Parts: sequence; structure tokens; C-alpha cells
Amino acid sequence: MAVAIALFAGNNQGTITVFWPPYRVDLSLNLVLLLLALLFLVLHVALRALAALFAIPGHAHSWRLQHQERAMHLALLDSLSHLVAGRFIRARKAAEVVLARESAMTRGGETLVYAGRLRALSHLLAAESAQALQDKAAREEHFQQALDQALHHDAQGTREGLQLRAARWALEDHDAQGALQWLDDMPQGAARRTIALRLRLKAARMARQTPLALETARLLAKHRAFSEVAAQGLLRGLALELVSTAYDPDQLQAVWHQLEASERLTPEVAIEAANRMLQLDGDVDLARSWLLPIWERMVGQAGALTEAQRISLIHALENGFALASGAPEAAWLIRIEQAQMANPGDSALQYLAGITCMRLQLWGKAQQLLKQSLTRLQDAGLARNAWAALAELAEQRGDVAASTQAWQNAAKTGTTRLA
Repeated sequence: MAVAIALFAGNNQGTITVFWPPYRVDLSLNLVLLLLALLFLVLHVALRALAALFAIPGHAHSWRLQHQERAMHLALLDSLSHLVAGRFIRARKAAEVVLARESAMTRGGETLVYAGRLRALSHLLAAESAQALQDKAAREEHFQQALDQALHHDAQGTREGLQLRAARWALEDHDAQGALQWLDDMPQGAARRTIALRLRLKAARMARQTPLALETARLLAKHRAFSEVAAQGLLRGLALELVSTAYDPDQLQAVWHQLEASERLTPEVAIEAANRMLQLDGDVDLARSWLLPIWERMVGQAGALTEAQRISLIHALENGFALASGAPEAAWLIRIEQAQMANPGDSALQYLAGITCMRLQLWGKAQQLLKQSLTRLQDAGLARNAWAALAELAEQRGDVAASTQAWQNAAKTGTTRLA
């Protein structure tokens, strides 16, 4: 560029003549071009200076607005910090500062695009602080204002959060029905979120609505909201609670059909359902059919059931045999004999086989099996029942001394168990 200017201006003989009667001015072309460049530069600088001068009020206004926004954001952060730190009075005051500053800006003619959401969150923070302080009147006032602000277009996403907080507050106030009502009012998609399902589970359990609690727990388990062990324990506990709420055989059958297949195969649930059916004088064969999968698992898989589950299963089968109108089914006798022969050292199976033979009036075999099981039985309840069965067999034989001794042993075993 420097070379081009030197070549153009070095040998440029051009002139520009300006006639201003009665004067004539001759100017070099190079000088004219230089003057034009200087004029353009001066005009440009002048226009920029004027633009900056006229923009000063706008910059001042923007600075004031930014200052107000920063102050509101700082107050909002203070409110959150105080809330999580447990300083609830300070948290509520900081939230009220946010609301006051936003209101002042609105009166000054400035409207933030996110004003509705800011007011809703500020009222929510104030309501949360009031809830922690047990100030129900202030909580309801701020919460209602937060709901009103959530109706604005820019704050519609906060309404679901407000409903979740309201449900949590209802749970803290032990109002399970109110919590369920808030959760039912939520959109279907939001109501199936993990946090909403957790709240619904707590509310259902508090309201003793076991079917709803079980259904919610299943959804949480599918969402992997719990560990596998915790989910199994929770579902098992709710299924047991649901079974225990049945007060007649028909209701118990309806409850059983409400359970999923995996829940029916849970040993504690199946045993509790069978025992409940027997307690309600229901169908004994149906109760035994519920126990059959558990029995097959115990026999087919070593260690599939814990010792407590095995004892509970044997007690349930024994009770079923005792309450049956006739003799035990031949199929069950075959199952028990096969299991006992496959595990001759299992004292619990020996005891069950002895009881079954006793119900079938096979006195000799029953007495032999019961005596063999007594030497190795670890459960005091089974040992007591075995002595009682031996006492009954002795009475049938007319052996008063053996019967008396057996009853005494049964009483001693029962006393030891109570101790």
C-alpha cells in the first residue's frame, strides 16, 4: 500500500481549481485527497462522540437494571444458602427482599422476562422456611401466591415443583390424604417421576392403603429407585401386609390374585397367605396349592430356603393336615416321603413325614419317624409338637406312663422355648 501511494503521489501533476468569483484557487490533487481523508476522519470521530454522548442515559439505565438484578440474585442465593444451613428466619427475610426489589422494579416500569418464575421461587423459599418454623399461616399465604405466579407463561414449569412441595408438607403434617390429593392433581408424566412415586409410597403407607403402596413400590422397583435387595424386602413387606388385611377367604383369594408371580413365589408371602387361609377356615387344598411351589423349591434346591423359612413351611403344612376334613392327600404323602428318603438326615422332614403318617393312621411308622427326628430337632416348636404327637399315640395305645412322660417333655420344651 505504501509503494502504491508513493508511485501515485510522487509523480502526480494533477491539480484541482476552485473558482470562487472573483477568486481562483489552484490546489494539488494530493492535497485535496489528504484534506478529504482528514475531513472524513474528523466527521467519523465527531459522530462517534455524539453517539456515545446520547447513549449515556441508556447505559446508566442498563447499569441500574443490572445492579438491581444482581442484588435480587444475591438475595436469592442468600435465601437458598440460609435455607440449606437451617437459618430459616434469615432465609425467609432474604426471599422477601427478592420480592420487594422485584416489585420496586415493576413499579419503576421495568419488567423482567423471568419475573413470574422469580416471584414463584421466592414465595416457595419463603413458604419452605415458614414450614420449617411451623408457621402454617405464612406458609399458606406464600404458597398460594407462588401458585398464582406459576400461572404466568414464564413460570409454568414451576407448578409441578410446587405441587411436590405441597405433598411433602402434607406428609410432614401427617396428612396422607392431602398428600395423595396433591399427587393426583399432577400431570400423568410428572406423577410417574421417581420423586413423586416416593412421596406417593410414603403417603399410601401412612394412609394404610396397602394396594396403592404395593403398586407404587412395583413402579419404583422397575425404575431402579431402590437396590435389588431393598426392593425385594419392600415388596415382600407390603405383600405380607396386604395378605394380613384379608378378613374372609374370598377377599384373601382376591388379594392373592392381585399379587404378581414373583411375589407369590416369595416363601414368606406364600406361607403367610396359606396360614391366613387356614385361620379364616378357608379351602385347605387351596392353601396347600399355594405352598406347593415353595415346597418344590425347598426340595429341589439345597439352601433355597433359610432354616426359618423351612420351619415356617413345615408348620403351615402341618396345620393344613390338622385342619383337613379327611386324611392328607396321597400326593402330598408321596412328596413328603420322597423328600425324606432323599434327605434321611433331615430331622425336620422326618418330623413332617411322621405327622403325615399319623394323620393317615399309620401309627407305627409315625412313632418311629417322630422318635428319630427328636434326637436332632433344633427348633423348639417342632420338638414340642413331636412330643405332643407321641403323647397322643401313646394314649391311643393305652400306655398311660408313656403318654404322661411325653406330655411332660412337651411342656418342658414349650417352657424352654418361652424362656
